[in-house]
Amino acid sequence: MNVHFTKTPFYLSLFDPLSLSLLLSLFKLPIWFRALHSHLSVLSREQKATTGTEMEGLQRSDGNYMQKVEVPRQRTSVDLLLRLLALALTLVSAITIGLSKQTKVVRAVVVASLPPLYVPVPARWHYISAFVYLLVANVIACSYATLSLVLVLISRKRPGDMNSILHSMILVLDILMVALLFSCNGASMAIGIIGYRGNSHLRWQKICNLFERFCGQVAASIAISVAGAMMFILMVAFSGLGIRKKSRS
Repeated sequence: MNVHFTKTPFYLSLFDPLSLSLLLSLFKLPIWFRALHSHLSVLSREQKATTGTEMEGLQRSDGNYMQKVEVPRQRTSVDLLLRLLALALTLVSAITIGLSKQTKVVRAVVVASLPPLYVPVPARWHYISAFVYLLVANVIACSYATLSLVLVLISRKRPGDMNSILHSMILVLDILMVALLFSCNGASMAIGIIGYRGNSHLRWQKICNLFERFCGQVAASIAISVAGAMMFILMVAFSGLGIRKKSRS
């Protein structure tokens, strides 16, 4: 049976309406971050203005003051921005892989004396377990980024001894998210390379020359997921620097 199809340039598959809308959403992220940073700066100035009244309530009976433990505002603002960025990237990655599908109609010749058959051949993300893993991992990372963002905002308003325990727990979970995202990205990349290049030793044929748009959406989802994993790595790095400064002081 001979199958014939028309090849479309690979770069054209990236310009479908879904990819364009997601890219436009990513371009709007700096504007949202700038607005959030301005709001956090206003909160920081208000906190500094009320420091004197808060210290009066911490005075002991012997006239001394208790040492107030609080996280530096600048480092917390950076952490909030990184978590918001990780939330957006993992969400976009999950949406992209969840909507990746393509159906190609191929021309199949069974017998030369008979007219050819036109057979629809579908490609869906849930046909491959590595892409299912990619979707689930990004949904988990997005949900955790949302939860951790709320916890960090709460810890800003309630400084105390519980914050050190909370930050340690968040640090451990951040490391787990890094491992989770990189494992799913590695598995998806391995399948993607086989789909793009094939494997002549195992006689696995490449399929990305047929499903260009599907492979383009999968590649975009993996790239965005890697960017989200990098945000979690930066969170771990900032948390490590904060612990190091505390140990020195």
